[in-house]
Amino acid sequence: MKSSELTVALFVVGIVLLIIIPVPPVIMDFLLIFNITLSIIILLTTMYVKDALDFSIFPSILLITTLLRLALNISSTRLILSNAYAGGVIQAFGSFVIGGNPVVGFIIFLIIAIVQFIVITRGAERVSEVSARFTLDAMPGKQMAIDADLNAGLITEKEARERRMEIQQEAKFYGAMDGASKFVKGDAIVSIIVIIINIVAGLIIGMLMKGMDINRALNTYTVLTVGEGLVNQIPALLISTATGMIVTLSASESNLGGDVIKQLFNQPRILKVAAGLLFALVLVPLLPKLPLILMGSLFAYLGFAGAQKVTVKEEEQEENIKELENIRDPKKVYELLQVDPIELEFGYELIPLASGELLDRIVMIRRQIALDLGIVVPMIRLRDNIQLKPNEYVIKIRGNEIARGKVYIDRYMAMTAGEIDEDISGIREKEPAFGLPAIWIDENEKSKAEARGYTVVDVPSVIATHLTHIIKQHAHELLGRQEVQSLIDNIKATNPALIEELVPKLLTIGEIEKVLSNLLREGLSIRDLVTILETLADYAPIIRDTDVLTEYVRQALARAISSKYAAGGKIEVITLDPSVEQLISSSITQTEHGSYLALEPSLAQRVLRSIHELVKKVTLKGGQPVILTAPVTRFYLRKLVEQISPDIVVLSYNELLPNIEVTSVGTVRLNES
Repeated sequence: MKSSELTVALFVVGIVLLIIIPVPPVIMDFLLIFNITLSIIILLTTMYVKDALDFSIFPSILLITTLLRLALNISSTRLILSNAYAGGVIQAFGSFVIGGNPVVGFIIFLIIAIVQFIVITRGAERVSEVSARFTLDAMPGKQMAIDADLNAGLITEKEARERRMEIQQEAKFYGAMDGASKFVKGDAIVSIIVIIINIVAGLIIGMLMKGMDINRALNTYTVLTVGEGLVNQIPALLISTATGMIVTLSASESNLGGDVIKQLFNQPRILKVAAGLLFALVLVPLLPKLPLILMGSLFAYLGFAGAQKVTVKEEEQEENIKELENIRDPKKVYELLQVDPIELEFGYELIPLASGELLDRIVMIRRQIALDLGIVVPMIRLRDNIQLKPNEYVIKIRGNEIARGKVYIDRYMAMTAGEIDEDISGIREKEPAFGLPAIWIDENEKSKAEARGYTVVDVPSVIATHLTHIIKQHAHELLGRQEVQSLIDNIKATNPALIEELVPKLLTIGEIEKVLSNLLREGLSIRDLVTILETLADYAPIIRDTDVLTEYVRQALARAISSKYAAGGKIEVITLDPSVEQLISSSITQTEHGSYLALEPSLAQRVLRSIHELVKKVTLKGGQPVILTAPVTRFYLRKLVEQISPDIVVLSYNELLPNIEVTSVGTVRLNES
């Protein structure tokens, strides 16, 4: 037998023994206090349960507590009649309540007993009968509903068994409560009988056996009897109240206290009316003014405070209704088809950055991209995503994830070209934009890292750098016909003749967009749009192939290209063996829709292996790999080299200014397979 089961069994046996075996007054004091405490706990439990089945053992507890009170009644009666003293608790209750007047105490006891018997007990008994009847009557319908849900596949077999078990428990509970409420009724009757017996028997014993006069006997035994009646009647009243609460409890999402506050004080208008009535009663003569004013003020405050909450709630409901109407509006469906050009999603730890320094960095990014590439970056959408890790972010282009990174909001990122020192403590990660070795350090490590030559940046800088890198890599995807039209409209204000000649007589907006995208794809700026459009106007009358037009535009941008790749007037390049150039040139196939490189796969692999070895050699020395070739083969070689890396720069001779000093660091040859 478990310890809990043994404890309850011993407790019930102890109650029975309490009826038979006399107990000293000290033990009686402990038992009476325990009885009161247990009654309070039971009452509070019934107030905090949300459903009657949450306290399904209440009928059994009701029987045990009733038996306990009867045992205490008998034991205390034995002490009163035999010793004229039943402990300090009964003496204190009797003396304190009656205040030296036995008649007052007796009347108070009768009031409590009558209220319990006539009001609470009879009401609880009637509710128990009705609840039991309706619960039993509803059982067949509930069973049929469960079977219907099971047959329809709405619930599983396990859920059906659980629901049937719940219905059976509910029927047993209300059936048991119907019978248990009779215990409460009988207990109230017994209490009245016991007090009458105690007073009458006490007077007889006191005068005949203990030699007391009638006044002393009446005072002694009335005090003890009233005290004993009250100390047992108060727990009985609490248990009766708990019985009424448990059988009148309705299914709710909250407990009794929450429901009372929510439902009773949910009408501010009623509270204001009540306050007005209280203030009106102040004008009635002889009524005490202070209680009326205080209570009126309290209800007035509750009424106006509740009215403000109701107003806010109504506004929220109106907003929700408007949102639902907007959602139901068929036109709103088209808004769901819109895809943001650039999105930055982040975990919840990074939310404070969105309204702070990161927002300022994004403004600077758009300005910097406009200066570097000559395009206007569209609005960057910032949004939180609870599906991401708290310190993670994702960059999307037109709804597709392009890159993601991880940052630590309370740390700094320290980067170096070499290996990270072991004595610098932190979280070792890769720099998200370029994949460099990095370590996330605390602020107290910042000065040490800077002293050793590390580049130390904060979280907004890391995210901004990564975002800038992604935008530059995918700038050609962000440029559409509408963006090109906006750029052309801007040029038209100062160069109307150029635009009038070129668009749409020679080229369409779409063809110009393809040329500009080709330039951006290889990292060239289109900021000098006038030169680009002038070149297109020169060659478009005889050439319509946008790839060939791009090559002529690149040659026109030779100064910008030389400035970008040949800093200081010098450039180190990888050249092509004449046989390789001849091979590529002879493999170019012309069609009516354009041209493409039709190089035999085995030869292409041999060329790529040679390029890869030379690029690796240049990269290890810390240089930027640049391949220099003839203008006729540059575009096709670039397409071929993209298979190795899109970051390899391919230039033609005509794209470098004559004064640039060119140094060859290797020659691409056809390696033997």
